[in-house]
Amino acid sequence: MIQGVLIASSLVAILTTIGIVASLVFEAARFFGKIPVIDFLFGLEWSPQTAIRADQVGASGKFGVIPLLSGTLLISFIAMLVATPLGLFSAVYLAEFARPKTRDWVKPILELLAGIPTVVYGFFAALVVAPIIRATGSGAGFEISSESALAAGLVMGMMLIPFISSLSDDVINAVPQALRDASFGMGATHAETVTKVVLPAATPGIMGSLLLAISRAIGETMIVVMAAGLAANLTLNPFEAVTTMTVQIVTLLTGDQEFDSAKTLAAFAIALFLLVLTLGLNIIALRIVDRYKRKYA
Repeated sequence: MIQGVLIASSLVAILTTIGIVASLVFEAARFFGKIPVIDFLFGLEWSPQTAIRADQVGASGKFGVIPLLSGTLLISFIAMLVATPLGLFSAVYLAEFARPKTRDWVKPILELLAGIPTVVYGFFAALVVAPIIRATGSGAGFEISSESALAAGLVMGMMLIPFISSLSDDVINAVPQALRDASFGMGATHAETVTKVVLPAATPGIMGSLLLAISRAIGETMIVVMAAGLAANLTLNPFEAVTTMTVQIVTLLTGDQEFDSAKTLAAFAIALFLLVLTLGLNIIALRIVDRYKRKYA
C-alpha cells in the first residue's frame, strides 16, 4: 500500500507536467493557425492590439517575440552581473574566511533577502532605485526613462544574491576537508587553496546555483512590471523601458478576453517559447557541469 501511494504521488507530478505542456502546445497551435510561426519567431514588433469581434475596428496586430526576448535577456543579464560576483564572493567569505560567530549572524541576514516578496522589491525599484538612477543620469548628461531595464536589473540582482550565495556556500562546504589539508601540506596558502582547489572542486554546484538564479530572473514578473514598464522596445539600451515575456503573459490574460482571438492565444505561444528556452538553458548547463565535473574520493 505504501509503495502504491508513493507511485501515485510520483504520477501526479508527472501527469501534471504532461498536462501543462499539452495545454500549452494545444493553445499555441491554435495561435499559430492565425499567426505564422515565422512572424512570431522573427518578428521585430510586438503590438497585440487586434479586433476581437467581426464588427469591431482594430489594428491587425504585430506578434514578433524578438522584442520580448531581448527585454528578458537584457534585464536578466544586468541582474546576473550584479548577483554573480556579490553572491559568489559572499559565499567564499562565509565558507572559508568568516569566523563562526560572524557566519552565524551574517548568513541568516543575507538569506532574509530571499523571503522578501517580489512586489516589495518592485516598490523599492520604482520608488527608490529608479529615481536615483534618473537623477544621477541627468546630472551626467544621460537621458534615462522613468522606467528602465537598469533599475529592474539592479533590484532583481539584489533579489538573486541569496540564491547564489546560499547554494554556493553549501557546495563549498561540501568539498572534502582532505583536499584542503593536502593543499596546505604542499605549502599552498589559504588563498591559493581556495582559488586552485576548493573552487574548481565546487564548480559543478556553483554552475547549478547560477542556473537556478538565471531561471528565476527569466521568470520574474512583478519587479519588471513596476520598474521596467510594459513597452515592448527592441533595444539593448539599459536606460530605456522594456518588457519581458512573463509580463506580457500576465497582461494578455488579464481581464475579460476572448480565447478565440490571436491576442489572448499569444500568451500560450509565449509560454511555450519560454518553456523551450528554459529547457535549452538547462541542457546547456548540464553539458557545462558534465564538462567540468570532477570526482573526489
